[in-house]
Amino acid sequence: MAASSSAPEPRPIMLALAEARAAAARGEVPVGAVVTDPSGAVLGRAGNRVEELRDASAHAELLALRQAAALRGEPRLPDCTLTVTLEPCPMCAQAASFFRVRRVVFGAYDPKGGGVEHGARVFAAASCHHAPEVVGGVRERECGALLRDFFGQRRGE
Repeated sequence: MAASSSAPEPRPIMLALAEARAAAARGEVPVGAVVTDPSGAVLGRAGNRVEELRDASAHAELLALRQAAALRGEPRLPDCTLTVTLEPCPMCAQAASFFRVRRVVFGAYDPKGGGVEHGARVFAAASCHHAPEVVGGVRERECGALLRDFFGQRRGE
């Protein structure tokens, strides 16, 4: 699925980056996500909590989407935008589809584990019931550097 050319508002990606940095400080893979409504109000925000919660599904996207849905009291978020620092994995891309988000905005591309522009390409699959608009590469260098630095430190580089 080709990324859209319309430029997203920069505030959500900055909030997502803050969540990613907080995740890194907790020893989590530094991925952050924010869900906003059409006015730009934040409905959910989270960083990865896989290690802390001992839950392989505790990805930033899922946590933020669940917060937003709980806040609204609705299982779907058809007018919302999910902004994340890393291209969503197949699980999170499928979740974005199930939550029926209007738009997915992400920072760094993930050729190995991504599920939007790489790998499973969930939104392009015939089995996908809802494909949101996609904007990739927003603050890509900054988002990618955060991940490279985190894993470089883990490897002792």
